[in-house]
Amino acid sequence: MSTFAKVSTIKEKIDIRNISLQTLQEHFTQMGEKGFRAKQVYEWLWKKSCFSFDDMSNISKELRTKLDDNFVINNVKINNSQFSADKTIKNSFILHDAHLIEGVLIPTPGRMTACVSSQVGCSLTCKFCATGYMERKRNLNPDEIYDQVVLISKQAQENYGIPLSNIVYMGMGEPLLNYKNVMDSIEKITSEDGLNMAAKRITVSTAGIAKMIKKLGDDEVKFNLALSLHAANDEKRNTIMPINEQNSLKALAEALKYYYAKTKNPVTYEYIVFDGFNDTIQDAIELAKFCKHLPCKVNIIEYNPIAFANFINAGEDKIEKFADYLKSQGVNTHLRRSRGKDIDAACGQLAIKDKAASVQE
Repeated sequence: MSTFAKVSTIKEKIDIRNISLQTLQEHFTQMGEKGFRAKQVYEWLWKKSCFSFDDMSNISKELRTKLDDNFVINNVKINNSQFSADKTIKNSFILHDAHLIEGVLIPTPGRMTACVSSQVGCSLTCKFCATGYMERKRNLNPDEIYDQVVLISKQAQENYGIPLSNIVYMGMGEPLLNYKNVMDSIEKITSEDGLNMAAKRITVSTAGIAKMIKKLGDDEVKFNLALSLHAANDEKRNTIMPINEQNSLKALAEALKYYYAKTKNPVTYEYIVFDGFNDTIQDAIELAKFCKHLPCKVNIIEYNPIAFANFINAGEDKIEKFADYLKSQGVNTHLRRSRGKDIDAACGQLAIKDKAASVQE
């Protein structure tokens, strides 16, 4: 037999978390196993977050061998972790195909939040975001998003003895450009057959894809939606967020109103106040006007400098005046302090350094 023939007869293992319970049951029947065993394995995978067939203690050794021969669990692993002075933990995760992503554990009074990624890199090229300077390699699978939550949750317990309370899809990538996988990951995280977390403790952040925001409305999602706004003026927003050229503020406002009519969920607007760019009272007037479209709140967040951009954070006095004007107009406004800046774990700073460096070359 030729070398080619030998290679071609090697059976490729099936990614067991990439198939449904029904399909898994069909595989079990073909292997001469009872269907209920598939449900037991499925529970190990999604409810008990098991990454190894050997650890499935109520499964016979013979069946575990069959599973190992036919299937693979492509679980995410921690590549390295960095600890901030404020107790934030940034993780570099390695995927089964050697791609790297980042995720963060953010401890604050009363909350333990996991910030997870949805793509390897990003295609949106927002000028203030480190991930935007990376090439988008691929979307993450639902299990790869789920695994980030599992690993960060374990970190919260091991390091602080406090369970994970919240999840934000605010890491690398644009969640709404990986819509199905993000939705499937949330289903696994919130399902009784999965991690059983409340949907209201999950926030998905988008740079603003109007048609996908409407789809969220059609799907009547229960989780929270945040829009990275950063300017309520098309000309300015186009400058820092090229996605706005195809998704204008008018289009976004219409999509958000549709979303609210379907879900009754208020929206959060994230707004970085950049020095000399969007920090005037006129900018605040435009933002307050945009907020009139539907029930919402505004999170004013600090800018976290990155190597590729020349933006700087507005001064405290300007930020306070900006926030005070919004409050005077009845806008629910909060000032958010960045976490993990000393380890480049804060909002907008996530990037795999070796790949990010290649962008500059």
